[in-house]
Amino acid sequence: MDIKALFPDLPDGLRKELFEEYGELVSNFYEGRWRPAELQAGRFCEVVYSVISGRASGSYPGHSSKPGNFVQACKDLESTTNLERGLRILAARMLPALYEIRNNRDVGHVGGDVDPNFMDSSYAVASASWLMAELIRVFHSINIADAKRVVDNLTQIKTPAVWVDDDVRRVLDPNTKLSDQVLLLVASHGGDVNINQLVRWTETSSKSYLKKVITILHKSRFIEAEHPEKGIKLLPAGASAVRKLIRGDKI
Repeated sequence: MDIKALFPDLPDGLRKELFEEYGELVSNFYEGRWRPAELQAGRFCEVVYSVISGRASGSYPGHSSKPGNFVQACKDLESTTNLERGLRILAARMLPALYEIRNNRDVGHVGGDVDPNFMDSSYAVASASWLMAELIRVFHSINIADAKRVVDNLTQIKTPAVWVDDDVRRVLDPNTKLSDQVLLLVASHGGDVNINQLVRWTETSSKSYLKKVITILHKSRFIEAEHPEKGIKLLPAGASAVRKLIRGDKI
């Protein structure tokens, strides 16, 4: 995917920061590094603010920077009438809340059955994905559904479990069972994967057996694969399984 085509007006440095910060946030989340994901969210907010502020002024900075008073700076965006409403109202109000996750949430939570850092980082990923989709929708003049699909294709999970070289992907542990390989490979790709790609990436000797594995994962709702020849997507249960695989936990 040509990321330059998504934001042709942005300087190379600012565009690179936007995609890198978002990618690192998603990767940290999937690898179970809740606190780094939260910290990355703060950096992502600064980049998004710089993009929106640049659109408001008509002049984009070469690189992102943090305003002296982040909350007030975001409030000031709300009065910038030449901005699209999604950026001026929604994004400008979301950014301070997301930024607060980085600044004032205590990593040393005690008690309870659910780790609040997981909840915080889940919120961070969901909010960041919405912000990315809105930026893509505005800058590329596409509808919300198409913008979401583009963002889904951007959320490749970078993990040492999967080696990537152009259009080739390999799960590095040769002892990984085929069903787990499917989950890891689909997750690492981000967008839709078809069965022919998985045949190539897993180097399985039996496409029919791989199809059976895919069917089992589909029926278990780990993946959506009603038409595996056309596209296979990771479902929430599959994403949870991938996080466990990356951390070395049992599914």
